[in-house]
Amino acid sequence: MPKRFRLTRRLNIAMTEDGYRRLKSFSKEAGLDEGEALSFLFENFNSVTNEENLIHRLRLFNAELEDRKR
Repeated sequence: MPKRFRLTRRLNIAMTEDGYRRLKSFSKEAGLDEGEALSFLFENFNSVTNEENLIHRLRLFNAELEDRKR
């Protein structure tokens, strides 16, 4: 029997415009709302990411973070 899908946590998040546009696009393509899309991504994080790409992208993001905050 499938697990019941309940959104039990609500959080206020800050996102970049690019990140938010990508989330909206992904959720629309998947037929989900933004909360459901985020839940899907994090529940299936290891299977939807490539570890090598993730590490590389994270390094790039962290290297640019301070400049992007200004």
